[in-house]
Amino acid sequence: MMISVILIALVLFLLSAQFLNLQWKSRGFPPGPIPFPIIGSIWWINFRADHRSLKKLAKTYGNICTLWMGHRPMVVLYGFQAVKNGLTNNSEDVSGRLQTYIFNKMADGKGILLSNGLIWKQQRHFGIGTLRKLGMGNKGMERGIQTEAHYLVEFFRDKKGEAVDPSFPIVHAVSNVICAVVFGHRFSLEDKTFRQLIEAFNCIVAFGNSHVYFMCEVLPWLAELLPGPLHKARFSRDFVCSFVRQEIIRHREKGRIDEPEDFIDFYLKQIEKAKNIPNSTFDEDNMVQSVFDLFLGGSETTATTLRWALLFMLVYPDIQDKVQKELDAVLSPSHLICYEDRKQLPYTNAVMHEILRFSSIILITIPREAVKDTTVLGYHVPKGTLIMANVDSTLFDPAYWETPHQFNPGHFLDKGGNFVTRDAFLAFSAGHRVCLGETMAKMELFIIFCSLLQKFKFTVPEGVKEINKDIIFGSTMKPHPYKLCAVLR
Repeated sequence: MMISVILIALVLFLLSAQFLNLQWKSRGFPPGPIPFPIIGSIWWINFRADHRSLKKLAKTYGNICTLWMGHRPMVVLYGFQAVKNGLTNNSEDVSGRLQTYIFNKMADGKGILLSNGLIWKQQRHFGIGTLRKLGMGNKGMERGIQTEAHYLVEFFRDKKGEAVDPSFPIVHAVSNVICAVVFGHRFSLEDKTFRQLIEAFNCIVAFGNSHVYFMCEVLPWLAELLPGPLHKARFSRDFVCSFVRQEIIRHREKGRIDEPEDFIDFYLKQIEKAKNIPNSTFDEDNMVQSVFDLFLGGSETTATTLRWALLFMLVYPDIQDKVQKELDAVLSPSHLICYEDRKQLPYTNAVMHEILRFSSIILITIPREAVKDTTVLGYHVPKGTLIMANVDSTLFDPAYWETPHQFNPGHFLDKGGNFVTRDAFLAFSAGHRVCLGETMAKMELFIIFCSLLQKFKFTVPEGVKEINKDIIFGSTMKPHPYKLCAVLR
């Protein structure tokens, strides 16, 4: 009995000491909910960073505030000014990537997306340079996108106006663009391995930003004991990496190092070139993770945005009509859509940007980390502090958008009907970690979207009275499954 009392007293003493320590550590940080031992203050947002909880957080504590993930501080940025200044002022100081329990399980500090320091600098620099060699931003990649747009048009043509779920065909088309770049070949719609690959990425994306994800980060010892989403995500990650390693074996067997044709070829050549350089980070593990990152970044976000694009055309048929009138007035029916056409299609270009803004598929950026003591919006931020930017809040900031909660292409048009860019359009983030595939994504979205609307009028299937515009919450904000009819124009 006495031992039990002593143990309870000891536990209470330790918890009280930790509580007081957290209150002491939180001095000097931006305001935020009171942190408690073990769980920190992540409880305040119900262990999930969603629109409502982040808006409530900003309303209560301001556009820069602090949450604690366990005993680790995380500065949250909300609204255009806070996000832009927080990510671009002293940008290099906050360019680190957090090495948490989950991120280490998923990437182990390798590749482009979740790496730091020399690994990140070398892998990102190589990634950008290689994508440019493979045609990013020019006619080389444009031809690959046009090819996939053609296959997607043929898919809808074959359905002859029947109701169809466009999700997988869109994912297939977008993924094949990055497949051609990374692997040097495309997959057919019937390929079972490709379907498994897409399902694996869907599982990983669904796990990110979920209740379970945050609980695993705060209580990693519990994650190992409980079966479920984390184990499924790790299994999916292992499946993708195994697939990539098989592709690498096939590339080595072909021996195209002297005349590289795709990303893996270029990487194999780089490994050979850098094998005697002491601080080189070019090895097979970094190659596998870089391919994983490129595939995830180059397919998931663009495919999800296109799914929203077609959904919005069903919801706003008048806007679809205006886009098609502009396409008909400027381009001939047989014209092969190219990215340069956007300069002659201001309204269509504005619609595409409004789709990116209004769908706002990335609620928060992958948290960054202060790589040294720095200042963020006037607050001293110690090395190791996490920085979480709510990108969604910049795209709906009422101080910078006339009608933030309405789908309004006029946000990107001046009084003369000319296309204009907007400072608050941070759909691809900002600072040192800005999306490296922004140009490629915009090319894909524009070419595929215009190619489809040039050929088809998209309508709601007969009998459907209401379109579900709600989101499926995860690492990206997906639309609920829906069907449409693609009627040949």
